[in-house]
Amino acid sequence: MRRKVDEMLKAWKGSKKRKSLVIFGARQVGKTFSVREFAKSFDHFLEINFETDKNAGEIFMGEITTDALISKLRLRYENDTIEPGKTLIFLDEIQLCPNAFTSLKPFTDDGRYHVIASGSTLGTKYRRETSFPVGYVDIVTMYSMDFEEYLWAAKMDEKHIGAVKECIQKTEPIDDFVLSVFNERFRDYLIIGGMPEAVEAFMEGKDYSSARKVQKEINRIYLEDIGKYADPTDKSKAINCFRSIPNQLSKDNKKFMYSEVEKSTNANSRTYGSGINWLIDSYLVNPCYNLQEPHIPLISNAILSSFKLFYHDTGLLMSMMESQVAWSVFNGDIYANKGALMENAVSEALVKNGIDTYHFTKKSFETDFIIPMDRDVAVIEVKSGENRRARAIYNVMSEKYGVERGMFIEDTNIFVDELGLEHYPMFAASFINSMERYGWKDLKRSV
Repeated sequence: MRRKVDEMLKAWKGSKKRKSLVIFGARQVGKTFSVREFAKSFDHFLEINFETDKNAGEIFMGEITTDALISKLRLRYENDTIEPGKTLIFLDEIQLCPNAFTSLKPFTDDGRYHVIASGSTLGTKYRRETSFPVGYVDIVTMYSMDFEEYLWAAKMDEKHIGAVKECIQKTEPIDDFVLSVFNERFRDYLIIGGMPEAVEAFMEGKDYSSARKVQKEINRIYLEDIGKYADPTDKSKAINCFRSIPNQLSKDNKKFMYSEVEKSTNANSRTYGSGINWLIDSYLVNPCYNLQEPHIPLISNAILSSFKLFYHDTGLLMSMMESQVAWSVFNGDIYANKGALMENAVSEALVKNGIDTYHFTKKSFETDFIIPMDRDVAVIEVKSGENRRARAIYNVMSEKYGVERGMFIEDTNIFVDELGLEHYPMFAASFINSMERYGWKDLKRSV
């Protein structure tokens, strides 16, 4: 299936200042598949998986220079051709071989070989790995399929996707028939999610149950990974936090509450903080931090002890809930479970577009999302037509805070109301970059 990372890989291959490439991302999002497909553009391909090839780590012991490593690789993998300029070397599950991290620096300095590294829990390892060659690698984060990639898999015509993007960019209504089709596809996407195996299972026969079986198996693998790779002191904490996510998001107040993990009044950040950090570093969850003030730089205003925790794939989240929830969404109720699914879907869409998410809470109001946009910030509310709860937007856009853009994501067509608030259909967050009014291309310096 076509992925957006494909074009990035092509650009990386042809770059004159190419470094070794490291791909982060949760397990099963398609990292290995994409690299293998990309490898077809090379004359030769050598894949080393440190999880399945237990002795491969021996190659990276001792002298770590490019010539020494290539010599040992040729000796061990004598049936594979390793030719400068024509070979892609793929180091998969590299987090299991710390010395392999070190090898990325000489490979980059040498420049004769294209080297890609990846791993299912790589994010949890590199933050503590002193041998990680910062400055000598290019890093890309890969997520499950976004809504546009899902539409590609569903054979949606590119011109229809382009036309919808243009309407979003111009804040003009979408043709009613086109809107109904996109809404239907998005409801399917909420149920199926973006995990490639689940999408493939659904596309083969439009069978929701087949996709749901895949989703449940992936969630089971995630729990296994926590038990296998997390530090002994973090395992049970991370597992309990992971299992509490559906309940956390189904509350009216979606702030992550430690007391909800095991229904304990004594729970706090000391109890579960390391477990949550493991889930974040493994890209299983996306944090959305509360702000002291909705002003840039947002990261400097973030309250790291107060956050919402969204699952990285809404389809996987839905498979953790009762089947009746999926049935409700199938029948048009996208705000099932007190809006948990739609708010998670918007978080997922923003993160996949490279946007860090925040929210802003005061005693009298709470926003869903505050994001950097248009050289400033924008506020996003995820609401149904019956419950827009516009007061949060009005408060944040007041003279006190000075936020200039307010957007509703809801079950509607595109329009701008009399107060200048923008209203978009439920799938529009997937095309958030089309809402940008300005960009780097607009920045010019006078000479």
